[in-house]
Amino acid sequence: MKIVITGTSRGIGLAAAKKYCETGHEVIGLDVREAGFSHPNYRHLTADITGPLPEIPDVEVLVNNAGVQDGGREIEINLQGTIAVTERYAFQQAIRSVVFMASSSASNGAEFPLYAASKGGVVTYMKNTALRLAQYGATANSISAGGVYTELNQHIIDDPKLMEAVLNETLLHRWALPEEIAELCYYLTNVNRSMTGQDILIDNGEQLKSNFIW
Repeated sequence: MKIVITGTSRGIGLAAAKKYCETGHEVIGLDVREAGFSHPNYRHLTADITGPLPEIPDVEVLVNNAGVQDGGREIEINLQGTIAVTERYAFQQAIRSVVFMASSSASNGAEFPLYAASKGGVVTYMKNTALRLAQYGATANSISAGGVYTELNQHIIDDPKLMEAVLNETLLHRWALPEEIAELCYYLTNVNRSMTGQDILIDNGEQLKSNFIW
């Protein structure tokens, strides 16, 4: 299948790109940065999701992953950019599934204000997408991850005391690996046929405590 993933240069997007490539799919990655890896099944396009988007016909799976945590452009990138990508590629006959990377902050609000608001908007827009994609027999779901071991969280990972404080806010005393999120993403798009309009929380039990430490 033809898979489009945004934000593939690092973190969850990179892990997802590798997963789909390794399982034999054609993957097209969109990122403002250069490619994070190479593979015969992978094509990288340098693009900003808030700007002009390249022509990519007959997309079968769309993974909306690109986003930022802070800096003031969270609504523009995380929400408006995600909407632009989805409207551009999802609503056509070839589409099979769309997945959105939201955040546990979408439901508990325990992070930066603009970030939490942007991810809450992503979840709501996902539900709107599911309603409209049903005409194609396609699904739309979102993944709301808590802590994940990615470069965006490197300042926490590199500080043992801060990392321990953060892990203490989870029930399982761990964060997720990007590969775990990629596996769930793959299931939602390539195995699942019946679940749509759902936000999947994967946070090691953090939601039950919800104190935000940064």
